[in-house]
Amino acid sequence: MHDTIRFLSETNSLIPLPADTSTSACTREPGFNDDNIRVAAVDLGSNSFHLLVARVTQGELRPMEAHGERVQLAADMRNGRLDNNAMARSLECLTRFRQILTAREPDIVRVVGTNALRAAKNASEFTDKAFGVLGYPVEVISGREEARLVYLGVAHTLADDDRSRLVVDIGGGSTEFIIGRRFRARLTESLHMGCVSWRDKYFANGRIRKKSFNRAYQAAYLETLNIRSAYRRVGWDNAVGSSGTLNAIAEVLSAQHDHRQEITRAGLDALKKELLSFSCVDDLAALPGLKEHRRNVFPSGVAICCALFDALEIESMQTSGGALREGVAYELLGRLSHEDVRERTVSALMTRYDSDADNAARVEETANHLFCQVQDSWRLSEVDGELLRWAARLHEVGLSIAHSQFHKHGQYLIDNSDLPGFSIIEQKILGLLVRSHRRKFPVEQFALLHGEEKLRLQRLAALLRLAVVFKYVVPVDGMPVIRFQVQDNQCKLEFPDKWLVRHPLTKAELEIEKSYLRAAGFELSY
Repeated sequence: MHDTIRFLSETNSLIPLPADTSTSACTREPGFNDDNIRVAAVDLGSNSFHLLVARVTQGELRPMEAHGERVQLAADMRNGRLDNNAMARSLECLTRFRQILTAREPDIVRVVGTNALRAAKNASEFTDKAFGVLGYPVEVISGREEARLVYLGVAHTLADDDRSRLVVDIGGGSTEFIIGRRFRARLTESLHMGCVSWRDKYFANGRIRKKSFNRAYQAAYLETLNIRSAYRRVGWDNAVGSSGTLNAIAEVLSAQHDHRQEITRAGLDALKKELLSFSCVDDLAALPGLKEHRRNVFPSGVAICCALFDALEIESMQTSGGALREGVAYELLGRLSHEDVRERTVSALMTRYDSDADNAARVEETANHLFCQVQDSWRLSEVDGELLRWAARLHEVGLSIAHSQFHKHGQYLIDNSDLPGFSIIEQKILGLLVRSHRRKFPVEQFALLHGEEKLRLQRLAALLRLAVVFKYVVPVDGMPVIRFQVQDNQCKLEFPDKWLVRHPLTKAELEIEKSYLRAAGFELSY
């Protein structure tokens, strides 16, 4: 089975299309054995692309294939748009990734995009082409979600002790900072500085000048000051560096001074002095331990590293082979093991905004009951069911602001909160479903979508709306035995004999709902 849920995109709008529903929430067999399933994680970074394929064995990941290429997707961006040559290089890399995926036949594949795709105005142009090449959707994740996944990947390479650790990942377009314990991130942040973007800004001509280095350092130092107070207040026991830039610095220091794989303040000072003795990046071939593909981003990476060491008062930093791709793979493993961080996120959001848990559970149960009856007819996937159930739990979060228009407040809160585990598009879908659960159907927001993606989200919204209609019935009489049938957008509810006569409020609300649904192209009868 391949997880082939497709997402079509506008600039920031990606909507799931049909997937295999053989293991849906309605049909999945109890005790389903995930052992020996193969998972694949693809990290589309601003500097490099990485692919990891691993087998799940006794609840652990066993890597089968790891492949990475430096593509510099973020290079030469102009006016916030990805460069055509950079996109071409990146797509060529994905053709090679596709060959590996075809050969290894993973059961579940997740592809994530980071800062370059978050920032680019023409990101959808690339993600649509990437889907055509890979055959899997690209999920663009937020900076803080990237940080959380980086931490998860690093944490699985370290001792499982109770020490607090600071994890730093200098990427091509952003730098992630995380403080956590064991496998749980406590504080996450993503700053807009990276080795590719800083190279293009301060070392574009390939020359290495003290003035340029100092400008890059000062800009990175000022950026890091934005988080210094919060991070120093929380504190950490040890610092760990992840991914290419910090590992490259550690390798150069190790080659020069025969140290272990560690970055120290003294070592950085010496490296900076030596780096400034070269006149251009081509001369860095003489620097022991530095790989050729790292030369043109090495000065910018060192400048950022020096700045964050000084701003956060770091004395030493170990490095780790764990990174975003490992974090994505372990996240998939957690979902297979029914330890989905998104469940915790939804529960935390409900707690934060003091939602009525009993009411939310009733709406969720009813929504799932309706969903299971029409899942095949409407070609809805397991992912659709998850999104519907989460939206049901969150449908009243907006009440924390005001009762009037609380469905709109709910959308705002969901759209603008940090939701660990959710991609940007999943977050937008949740917000749209919550916005759609009552009163006038927001036809204008769905009008921005296209084709089947629009239809499927409208159908999920219709299911949520109908579930909400019954929330005042269940506490009194329990959920009635309702039969729900659909043919295209013709919807029919069947109730026990004279049930609606005994529930005039529900009948009245269904009458109102008929007119609301008709505006979205649905015909409801009962």
